[in-house]
Amino acid sequence: MTTISKGKFQGIENVADDTGIIRAAAMDQRGSLKKSLALEKDVSPEDITDEIMEEFKTAVIKVLSPYASGVLLDPEYGLKASQFRHSEVGLLMAYEKSGYDNTQEGRIPLLLPNWTVRQSLEAGANCVKLLVYYSPFEDFSINEQKHVFVERIGAECAFYDIPFFLEFVGYDSTGKLQGLDYARLKPEIVTESMREFSKDIYNVDVLKVEIPVDLKYTKGCQSFEGSEEAYSKDEAKELYLKAAQAARRPFIYLSAGVSDSQFRESLELAVESGVMFSGVLCGRATWKESIPVYASQGVTALEDWLSERGVENIRSLNKILTGAHSWKDFYGGELDIV
Repeated sequence: MTTISKGKFQGIENVADDTGIIRAAAMDQRGSLKKSLALEKDVSPEDITDEIMEEFKTAVIKVLSPYASGVLLDPEYGLKASQFRHSEVGLLMAYEKSGYDNTQEGRIPLLLPNWTVRQSLEAGANCVKLLVYYSPFEDFSINEQKHVFVERIGAECAFYDIPFFLEFVGYDSTGKLQGLDYARLKPEIVTESMREFSKDIYNVDVLKVEIPVDLKYTKGCQSFEGSEEAYSKDEAKELYLKAAQAARRPFIYLSAGVSDSQFRESLELAVESGVMFSGVLCGRATWKESIPVYASQGVTALEDWLSERGVENIRSLNKILTGAHSWKDFYGGELDIV
């Protein structure tokens, strides 16, 4: 039987639905959202004001949160938006600074300089989320820094008795692999990252993970884009299972900026593979097509788009998530709450 504290148990329950499946909407994008808005408005990212960011995030949360079990926001531009979420929807709060330290090699993560786990709790957060760029093939000294970094955040979350969601995004540490070559390496990057951060020392409660394959290079899938094949559909299903078997914590999938249709097909393949995943934390796949609408027509047009297409996207996603599993099922449904 697995032991879990009352605070961590209740925190995860608050961002899950009545069946224990996490159907969370991510709206913690900062640097990437500024760049996208700036591109559509034909201005520089510096011209995208705090008010613009807050207005966009608030509209997304106000319209889409009734169809989610939780929302992920950031303290920089998302605090106002958090107040507009549906009353029964939980709140996850991002802890990292957008991007990473680009003054040194290795994509070293940075924390917000004026924010703590305690402040997240005071802002109404039920869970804390941290994003780390990670590759098991990176230089040992770089990964050692990341391991220590995650361990510290895990200890802080344990002290405040709040669930720790860890998101790791893979990359090629050599900087040379792209497209097909990276698609072939991706399953091992995802699998070994799940294995590493499942270790007790990190105090992670839920792993937020990438789809372990790239459907654009998976022959037999609708998202397959041509003649370059990294794996067949049957091989991809085996890779889903291999990654899942490395996990020692409940895990949910992230959309990683792919299209809504590709993400849905990725989840359908996970269900078909028999993977015991516990839901999603989906961002751009649901709402990114609304960015040009907002940039050219304003917030009313944005809310109209979200009310139709955005709601349609998230409802389609929710249908697939009937094939997901309660986060408690990962532990055989037996938890000792202390």
